[in-house]
Amino acid sequence: MPTSDPAVPAPSPEPMHRLRFEEPGPPCPTELPGGTPAWRVSRYTDVRQVLSDPRFGRAQLYAPDAPALSDVPDLVNDPDLMFNQDGPDHLRLRRTLRRAFTPRAVARWRPWIAAIVEELLDRLEAKPQPADVVAEFAVPLPVAVISRLMGLDESAWDRLRHWSDHAFSDGTHESGQVVAARKEFSAFGADLLMERRRAPGEDLVSGLVAAADEEEGIPEAQLVTLVCGLVVGGHDSTMTMLGNALLYLLGERRDTWPRLGADEEAAGRLADRLVHLVPLGDDRGSTRHAATDIEVGGVTIPAGAIVLADCGTANRDPEVFPAATLHDLFAPLEAPTLSFGAGPHYCLGAWLARTELQLALHRLAARFPDLRLAAPADTIVWRTGTTSRSPRSLRVRW
Repeated sequence: MPTSDPAVPAPSPEPMHRLRFEEPGPPCPTELPGGTPAWRVSRYTDVRQVLSDPRFGRAQLYAPDAPALSDVPDLVNDPDLMFNQDGPDHLRLRRTLRRAFTPRAVARWRPWIAAIVEELLDRLEAKPQPADVVAEFAVPLPVAVISRLMGLDESAWDRLRHWSDHAFSDGTHESGQVVAARKEFSAFGADLLMERRRAPGEDLVSGLVAAADEEEGIPEAQLVTLVCGLVVGGHDSTMTMLGNALLYLLGERRDTWPRLGADEEAAGRLADRLVHLVPLGDDRGSTRHAATDIEVGGVTIPAGAIVLADCGTANRDPEVFPAATLHDLFAPLEAPTLSFGAGPHYCLGAWLARTELQLALHRLAARFPDLRLAAPADTIVWRTGTTSRSPRSLRVRW
């Protein structure tokens, strides 16, 4: 017997900034979405331990006898992805990029990132109102930045966005579509590596090729996946953060807008707080495999267990982030956020993402002090099909 009326539309999901989190507690048994048994770790100190201790790894999650984490052959679950490597294999790949995303390197990029922001704001200002700030700003900004870093021109933008949409598939895409997109994406990465070997330049991929040659012995498949991972990581995460941030700020925290536009340093603190509070997707954890019996928070997690490090809950641990300042968007964070991870797999692009978000929000608020939503926030249509979630469009006036 049907349990629901198919004529009644499904309820719209909550905005990302309104997601509810349980109180953190000791490690406890749980299940992954597919039903695989796991251990959930949710306190800030415990999550940092799991993410930092090399005995909690990623590679064994993809061993031949391991339960499948996804039915979809997406990039996230590719064993060749740098994030899914451990130990020496992971370090060799990470060393090929370690100089590229340092704070000093990103500081050198800041002027041209700011120039891209201004160019996109000029285009937005020329649009008739109401205009879509997602289509005109949140989507093109990160893809323009990562394209510049990789030495690609604007003609590649649509293809990069298409491949990124399928790289983080949530299972709603047909498997054949994901396989086809992954095949095209991998061919693009392989061709780009070949081209940069033949004619190196000053771009990120040329630097990757040179560093990989110094390391020696890195499988080509891992380099191809690394290039694809750069595209996806440099595009999807920042686009998602920016879209969700604008919905939150314009829909519920319009009081922050004047200070955001007047004070670039304050905009940096606000960007940090938004990254900390607003998840990229509904999946709140990062999984690891326990290589041996390990005590975490007074509880022994057995060897072979899958561990879900609940970063969203840990980022709200009242023992570290007091309730009094948790939602003060201009307050400095009391401890490093776990939104970028921790330990060996800490996100290499964290500083770049923060810089893009800071500049984007600061300059948008400065250029458009009267920016406001043109439709109620509860009418938002969400971008679906990927494990991240953000508004498909945001109509605004100024």
